[in-house]
Amino acid sequence: MPFEFQGKHVTVAGLGVSGVPAAKVLHGLGARVTVVNDGADERARAQAAELEALGITVRLGDGDTLPEGTELIVTAPGWKPTKPLFTAAGQAGVPVWGDVELAWRLRRPDSAPWLAVTGTNGKTTTVQMLASILKAADLRTAAVGNIGVSLLDAVTGDEEYDVLAVELSSYQLHWAPSLRAHSAAVLNLAPDHLDWHGSMEAYAADKGRIYEGNHVACVYNVADKATEDLVREADVEEGCRAIGFTLGSPAPSQLGVVDGILVDRAFVENRHKNAQELAEVSDVNPPAPHNIANALAAAALARAFGVPAAAVRDGLRAFTPDAHRIAHVADVDGVAYVDDSKATNTHATEASLAAYESIVWIAGGLAKGATFDELVAGAAKRLRGAVLIGADRALIREALARHAPEVPVVDLDRTDTGAMLQAVQEARRLARPGDTVLLAPACASMDMFTNYNQRGDAFARAVRELGA
Repeated sequence: MPFEFQGKHVTVAGLGVSGVPAAKVLHGLGARVTVVNDGADERARAQAAELEALGITVRLGDGDTLPEGTELIVTAPGWKPTKPLFTAAGQAGVPVWGDVELAWRLRRPDSAPWLAVTGTNGKTTTVQMLASILKAADLRTAAVGNIGVSLLDAVTGDEEYDVLAVELSSYQLHWAPSLRAHSAAVLNLAPDHLDWHGSMEAYAADKGRIYEGNHVACVYNVADKATEDLVREADVEEGCRAIGFTLGSPAPSQLGVVDGILVDRAFVENRHKNAQELAEVSDVNPPAPHNIANALAAAALARAFGVPAAAVRDGLRAFTPDAHRIAHVADVDGVAYVDDSKATNTHATEASLAAYESIVWIAGGLAKGATFDELVAGAAKRLRGAVLIGADRALIREALARHAPEVPVVDLDRTDTGAMLQAVQEARRLARPGDTVLLAPACASMDMFTNYNQRGDAFARAVRELGA
């Protein structure tokens, strides 16, 4: 039965980018809305004033107490399941939804189907590639969810869509029990956000929710068995297929790469004998291995929706990646300088390091509990040198000493924003023509910078000073 909002007491947990629009939508549906929020800073007070002007109750500085009479909680995705608010809700039998669940429940009967993407790394790029491919097929679409247009706006607004390209985080999936996508992909799995989920098993299980009830295709990474395991465990619609993507030659029911060509052996007639050319590797920007994998995943979802091969090619050619994702900044004295500040964990950095043959690596920041031995051991033969910055740089230095003792290391005992200029200058000293100086920190940025964007911008400015 559909949830009837008129007159119901709904508590919205958390202000911010999801809480404010959720509160407004629920209020517009006739619910009696109370918003609770942990913080009471200036931004929260301004948001509270905006909502209170509409007649919505807001309680600042009290995010743990369940308001009396609550019949439903709609939570911001980042709120941990262990919060006392949710414990109280469980004891009272009050359901908890996230913004994605609310959007799913509010879809109209003729709403656009969802092509959904999750994974530890590559989600945003893959969803943007997918949206570009769908647009190349003359479909009305948008990149929504964790990026771009908000899902609530997409399902309740006046804009009409044929299909939506949806990025979903593990947090969002945890609070979205009813989601049933047309097709979905899990790109990869590596330890991340374990403080929130409690364990790797719980993290993987939340990622795997994206496959539940899929209608047409569950897309998995052949090189990451854990993603295939999630497909095997999913309860899907009858006839839904498991579709793999691989950087190697594809087997039947897979997409892969043959002689520099992206090929489809899944959505073709007689897939045991035939393959469809989709695009060239050179059509992928940038053509780094992990980004080719992203392109294959996007292509698989598009093909599951019936998109022709030419649109895959045209969409990939039209796609421009966001800043700070393996972005080539400049060549100086025969050395390439590449900004991958978005590589904030070891899994993303492993993929970044694998894209180049000879690297001077700029790394460090907040490790968030990560260890670096496996990363360094796998990349050791590619490293010309390393320049380390940030609060937890010693962890990377020690891993380099254990697994790449011959690699020269510059340890900058600085955590100020100006350290990036010195880091780039030291990297230039270590580099030789043909090398790549790669900012792929494997760490979060908040010890030195506001976010990874500011860190990448500082790197780009420092590189431009070299070439001045």
